[in-house]
Amino acid sequence: MAPIPGSGLAKGLAVTLRTMTRKSHTAQYPDVQPELPPRSRGVIGLFEENCTVCMLCARECPDWCIYIDSHKETVPAAAPGGRERSRNVLDRFAIDFSLCMYCGICIEVCPFDALFWSPEFEYAETDIRDLTHERDKLREWMWTVPEPPALDAGAEEPKELVAARKAAEKLATQQAATTQPAPPATPGAPTTPSTPGLDAPSAPGAPDVPGAPGTPREGGTA
Repeated sequence: MAPIPGSGLAKGLAVTLRTMTRKSHTAQYPDVQPELPPRSRGVIGLFEENCTVCMLCARECPDWCIYIDSHKETVPAAAPGGRERSRNVLDRFAIDFSLCMYCGICIEVCPFDALFWSPEFEYAETDIRDLTHERDKLREWMWTVPEPPALDAGAEEPKELVAARKAAEKLATQQAATTQPAPPATPGAPTTPSTPGLDAPSAPGAPDVPGAPGTPREGGTA
């Protein structure tokens, strides 16, 4: 069936009229902050306590906009006779957001969960050189990272949470066992006076205690 002449124009005008009758909504930014979706890619936050300076994020970054400096420190032995160990200490962690293309590869490859997406987006600068933010600023953005979404009903609990809970329960059990007070004495129960040298009979085959009554001394008689 051939289209009716002018039907396309009528459809376009219908859309225009329908839009004209709707009430316009203007976002009053910056007086009113926008409601961003929970997975917005605003800026990258750093939780430096989890960073082990493995350099994976810097190596995998396609723009080479992550700069990391570190040094090695010697950790003394945890127990006598143990050997000393060396660990990397983070000195600098900076991201040049004038080069970053917000691909999120650095966050995906981090094996220790040290990088997170924050919905913050108000970090524009008049000088492009000021878009290189150091770890202090990245740590401030870390506290604006939203909580992860809740698990689906019936979903399996993450193994990290299960392991952490078991470790906490085991530690609590050990602490309770070490701090448990001794049971009080029963009123009226007879007590046996303690005599030096006669606290407990010698077990068969046990070595004799010198000086105990009835025990022959070496080279003499009882």
